[in-house]
Amino acid sequence: MNKLSKLLLAVVAPAFLLAACGGGGSDDNLDDRTDTADPKIRFVHAVPVAPDVTLYHNGNKVREVDGVNYKFASQYLEFNTGDTDLMVKTTGADVQVGSKVPFEAERGHKYTLVALPALAGTDLHLIDDPYDKGLLSDKARVRVLHAAFNSAAVDVYLTRANEDIATLAPRFSNVGFKQTQPRSGEDSLEVEGHDDWRLRITSAGTKDVLFDSPVKLGDNADWLLTVIPSGGIGSVIPNDFKVLVVKADDGSRTTQELTSQD
Repeated sequence: MNKLSKLLLAVVAPAFLLAACGGGGSDDNLDDRTDTADPKIRFVHAVPVAPDVTLYHNGNKVREVDGVNYKFASQYLEFNTGDTDLMVKTTGADVQVGSKVPFEAERGHKYTLVALPALAGTDLHLIDDPYDKGLLSDKARVRVLHAAFNSAAVDVYLTRANEDIATLAPRFSNVGFKQTQPRSGEDSLEVEGHDDWRLRITSAGTKDVLFDSPVKLGDNADWLLTVIPSGGIGSVIPNDFKVLVVKADDGSRTTQELTSQD
């Protein structure tokens, strides 16, 4: 649906339907869905046993992301459109982490900067979410980031708890290291909210389950599933990983860490 159609629907839609788009404090408001919101940026620290870090926006310290540690996930923060430069430094020592991340911030888009484990140290990965969600949709949105350097490409299954994946295609297929799916610049995958979803991860192209965990995915949820090594930066055991669930507008400002239940 284009922006004009969304705006026209917003004018004529009953108020009780618009309420489904979110209220005060939500990251899913009417202006988000009509692409009229200012750009929003959040930061995720997904590197176990790494130092506390601070985020800088166009050279200025972001007070909401100052001295944060592993599993931290900020809320989406509003910034201006146009040329944007993000940089991360260790807190106190003031040492730059990874490279600067320049991009053009667009109205209606949501951006996620993830500090992720690398073979040596920490890398930064930017995800651009156009957030083209239907005005009256209550579907959940899911995206996967593969940040486990000790694992080759994976397939990700999000199914009902009792479904056999033997005859199913993966929701996210052949996701390689440092790749997101859907990729940056595309919308997250929309799925129905349900309490008995099951998250399974296999080696790409196989049904060899490497990770298995139950999950509850509510209506209008917005998740980034980040696959990272279980042992942190020094992990050398192949395919030994866990999943950080980054939830939009999580008031606790932390991720949920999932470990395999198999």
